[in-house]
Amino acid sequence: MRLLESRRCVGCKLQDADLVRADLRDGDLRKARLQRANLSGARLDGANLSGADLSFTSLSGASLRGADLRGALLQGTDLREADLSEALLDTDALSRSHWEKAVGVSTTFQSYASLHNAGADAATQGRYPEAEKFFGDAIRKQPDAAMSWVARGISRTELGKNALAAQDFAYAASLFEQSGQPEPALQLKKASEQLLAPEKKKDAGNGMGSQLLSGVMSAFSYLAPLAAKAFMAF
Repeated sequence: MRLLESRRCVGCKLQDADLVRADLRDGDLRKARLQRANLSGARLDGANLSGADLSFTSLSGASLRGADLRGALLQGTDLREADLSEALLDTDALSRSHWEKAVGVSTTFQSYASLHNAGADAATQGRYPEAEKFFGDAIRKQPDAAMSWVARGISRTELGKNALAAQDFAYAASLFEQSGQPEPALQLKKASEQLLAPEKKKDAGNGMGSQLLSGVMSAFSYLAPLAAKAFMAF
């Protein structure tokens, strides 16, 4: 009750607290221990949560516009559908949290692994436009990650973007060659060539990507399934 009235609770022990939809705008919660607390739908705009322990805390749908989350522990934190516009975060701060459909999330605060895995999740659910974007963001974080080039290529075949997919597979092949892995490089080159073959140019989506790779890359099935995450964020 004191927290809700004063909106100030520096270093408070609030583990497992039920604060659903609480109004804590501009609150001072520095170094508060909020592990496993339920702050779903809470209003935390401008709140100071620096150094707070938010491990496994639910902030689903919460508004954190302009909140200070620097130094906060966000392991397993549920930030799905939260609004993080202009929030202050450490680099890669969200790499161990759940932030699907969160608003205002910059790739600065996301690790390569979390971006690739978000792409894998989106593709598994058939959300290929989102998957393409996430894999592209992952590639910008780590341009030499062959797995993400392959994954984006698969997503693009599902979207009927065969020419772009062929480019992704060809570049992934070059990365495998550079790393001394000639066999997957050869299979990816074949996949790229098949996508550019005249009879393939007319095809668009409809599962062509997964069908193509399952046939051409059967010996390297670990590359194909988008459901399998290349790097675990947790």
